[in-house]
Parts: sequence; structure tokens; C-alpha cells
Amino acid sequence: MYAPSSSRPQSMANPVDYSRYSQDQPQYASSQRSQSRPPAPEEQYDYTSAVDLPSPDGDDFYTGSQSNFQDPSYSVSGQSVRAPSPPPGPILDHSHLRPGKQAALLSHDRTLELYRTNAKKTQDPDVQFEFAVFMVDASKTMPIPALTPGNVMDVEKALKKREDLLLEATSLLKRNADRGHMPSQYFLADCYANGIGTHKGKQDFDRAFPLFILAAKHGHPDASYRAGTCCENGWGCRRDSAKALTFYRKAAAALHPGAMYRLGIAELNGELGLSRSPKEGVKWLKRSAESATAEFPHALHELALLHERGINNVLFVDYEYAAELLAQAAELGYAPSAYRLGECYEYGKMGCPQDPALSIHFYVRRSLVSTNIAAQQNHRDACFALTAWYLVGSPGVLPQSDTEAFLWGKRAADAGLVKAMYAVGYFLEVGIGCEVDLQEAISYYKRAAEQGDKRAAQRLKSPSKGPIAAPGGPGSVLHRDNSLEEEGGGDGKGGKDKDCVIM
Repeated sequence: MYAPSSSRPQSMANPVDYSRYSQDQPQYASSQRSQSRPPAPEEQYDYTSAVDLPSPDGDDFYTGSQSNFQDPSYSVSGQSVRAPSPPPGPILDHSHLRPGKQAALLSHDRTLELYRTNAKKTQDPDVQFEFAVFMVDASKTMPIPALTPGNVMDVEKALKKREDLLLEATSLLKRNADRGHMPSQYFLADCYANGIGTHKGKQDFDRAFPLFILAAKHGHPDASYRAGTCCENGWGCRRDSAKALTFYRKAAAALHPGAMYRLGIAELNGELGLSRSPKEGVKWLKRSAESATAEFPHALHELALLHERGINNVLFVDYEYAAELLAQAAELGYAPSAYRLGECYEYGKMGCPQDPALSIHFYVRRSLVSTNIAAQQNHRDACFALTAWYLVGSPGVLPQSDTEAFLWGKRAADAGLVKAMYAVGYFLEVGIGCEVDLQEAISYYKRAAEQGDKRAAQRLKSPSKGPIAAPGGPGSVLHRDNSLEEEGGGDGKGGKDKDCVIM
């Protein structure tokens, strides 16, 4: 058995954030688990529930789906982890910048031209690589005028300018890559994989995969990991689990947290041609958790779930340690962990005290400046949890606000949470936090009913003529007990209609 006291992983602080290079670009296969749904303690743990899997609309590490837990045959994949810039040093000439009272900001075009001049003065591939990265970054912030009937030509010129800038960057990267410059090989591959500098902004794994292979051969850990995801999922190549394992193991040998996490899940579930081995799987997850970053916090979350349930002869139940792991993942910005902690402090689960302030803190961190962990990332369950809190409020922590309840519920509903669709339909029907809008209410009821919500279907049936009946009124939607979420959960006590119990 693994004693958590002797091998508790610590998360790595201050990870490098390369997401700025792919802003507004399609992130292929990045996702997060959209919710944690632990079974009852007596149920056997299903390792497949610990896998986050991809979908087309990009949620974090894998792209999530509305089912939240997906087919475990799909792997951790496609995370856009950029190659780091060259080591700091006097690579570019900044002598034109004036300090102190003489400080002056240069125009966007002037700055770009100065960087270009510096890059042309040398054949140093590191200097050229940095300039190419700068151009990719600059293309993201290049202003594009709002399209109006009178400025079509201006918009076209701005878009052409951005396209030319990306073309210049990718051409420079390609020249360096052909000369064997490893950072250029990886960065260019990542651009292609994310639709940067490609035809119509479409992902091009046919060009990305060979470059991942080249950079992996030069010892680039991220490239090895990305090559593994390509082989596993058939992106730019044929599916080949054996080759995927080879690349994952090469990346894991260099302590790549994503590769170690993927190997851990594969061992737990018996994927990629491996036999199921919980003991080995836990070892890999612990190693991944020790190197966790903001891009790869998933092992911390999965270990927490495992310690919440335990594995016979491998891992024992340790609620305190599970909460500690969730806190580490939440601190790295992982929304599912923040949501799980919000639940624990709201309902007193996993040995956590019932604490409205901490619960709301993890659902959405609010201080002097409104920041967040889970809800602002549109983690739909966290959004809906805030709907419940705003309906009743918490003295000294969160003011009661029907308007905020409606807005957070709408955010959860628009993110695809079925029970939130029903709740928003009811809010619109009876005017909770919004104006009464029966047509919009029917629209949300229909969306919920189409996905199997029986309460929404029932609201649509009565009455068949005239507007929807509105029993109860605003004061009747104050239940927050999970036992009342399903149809028929209410018993009408206290004079409240069970059909109005929405939370």
C-alpha cells in the first residue's frame, strides 16, 4: 500500500504560459473534466471515470462533452505546450528604448521593423526563432477594424497584413527547422497543429506530425508527448498504440507531466495495449503530480479521486490528503478540482467543514478584484452551484440576488447543463431575476426535454392551451438539497409545489 504521508506530490509553481501564442486559434484536443461525480463509497471504483477525453469544442486538457466522462480509449492529447523562448540574454538590440523621463512607446509597426532589422543582421537561429515567435504573438494583437459597409477595404488590408506576418514567421521557422533547429521544429509543428499560418486557419497535422517527430528525435520532451498523441489518435499518421507508448515513455523519461499522466491512466485502465495494473498506474500518477503545471494539473485531481475511494492493496482512503491534492490542482487553475472543493465545503464532504465562504471561494473566487477559479472558466456545474447560492444568499459572504442567480444559471444552461436549462426555463416562466418571457422559457424547456429532462417535458404539457401555468412564484424556488433534483423529489411540504423544486 502506498502511504500518502511518504509520497505526497507537490505541484510545480510558476509554469511557463505559452497560451498567448495560440489566442483565438482552435486548440485541438485541449480539455478538462467538466465535473466530478464520485460514486457512493460502497461502489467499486471505475478507473475509466478518471480519464478526461477530447471533443471538438475544446474544454482544457481534452475537449469535454456534455456527458463529462467519455470513452477511455481516447487519450490525453494535443495540449498546446509551446517551446520555451531562448535563454534570456542580449539577443535583440533594445538601445532605441529611452529610459526614465525620456521613455517613449514606439508604434506597433516601428517595433516590428526594428525587430526585423535585428534578425536580418545575423544568421543566429536563436535570434531568428525569437523574432518568428514575436511575429506570431504580434499577429494576435494586431488591430482589425470592425467591419462596416464603409470600411471593407480597410478590414481586408488589415487581414492581409496579419496573414503576411504569419507567412513571414512560418517561412522563417521553416528555414530554421530545415537546418535542424529543434525549437523551430517544435514551434512550427505546434502552429500547424493549431491552425496558425495554415490555409484558412485549419489544423494541419499532416505537416505538424513529421516536425514533432524531428523535434522528438532531438530530445524535445513536448514534441515526444505530442508525437505520442498523434500516433494514438491518428492525427497526421495511422493509429499506432505501440509507437504512441514509445513516445510517451520517452517524454516521461524527461519528466513530462502530460506523458506521465497518460501512462498512468493507460496502466489503470489497461489501454494502449497494456495490461491493467493499478499499482503501476498510481506510480505514474504520483510522478506526474510531482511535476504538475498549469497545463498539466490532471494527475493531482485523479489522485485525489483515487484517495477518496481507495484501491484494494494499492491505495487507501485518505480524505484529508485528497482535499490537499484538490487544493493544489485548484491553485493551478484546474476548474474540476475547484468545483469539487466547492462541493466539499458546501455539503461537508470528505471531512471538510461546511463553510459557505470557502465553498463560494472555490466556486468563484471573489475578493477586492473579481477573480475566479472554476465558474468564470464556464465550468457549468460551478456556475449552477452559484445559482443556488445566489437564490438563498449567505449572510456576510454572498448577498441574495435573484438577478445573479438567473445570470449564472443561464451561463450553465448555455454551456449545456440540462438541469440548468430547466431552471432557466422556470426563471423565465415566473420572472425570477428577469422579466417574464414565456417564449424564451419554452425554448429552454424544449432544450432540456430533448435531452431527457422529465420535469421540462411536464412543464411543456400543461396546459396545452394558453400560457404555461406558474404555480408557486419566485419564493418557491429555494430548495438546495441534491435529493430534490430529480423529478418527484419534492413532497409538497411547506406549501411548495414539487414541480417548482429546480435546484
